[in-house]
Amino acid sequence: MGAITIRNLPDEIHRALRVRAAMHGRSTEAEARQILAEAVMPQRRLRMGDALAAIGRKIGLTEEDFAVLESVRDKTPAKPTRFE
Repeated sequence: MGAITIRNLPDEIHRALRVRAAMHGRSTEAEARQILAEAVMPQRRLRMGDALAAIGRKIGLTEEDFAVLESVRDKTPAKPTRFE
């Protein structure tokens, strides 16, 4: 597991972090880990598939529409990229 050191943390920020940790029943370090996890991996992050499905529902796409799209789709396998 990785480790980080945060230098030059203002006293008021450190104090607020300790208070917040106490309110949540965690250590200051555990509270900082939780804050970082929520910041970089939010529970409500946008997922591409969900966004595309929502767009399809909004504009009223039906199974028949998808069947038409599938019938005209190029099914030729993609060629791998060459770096020569």
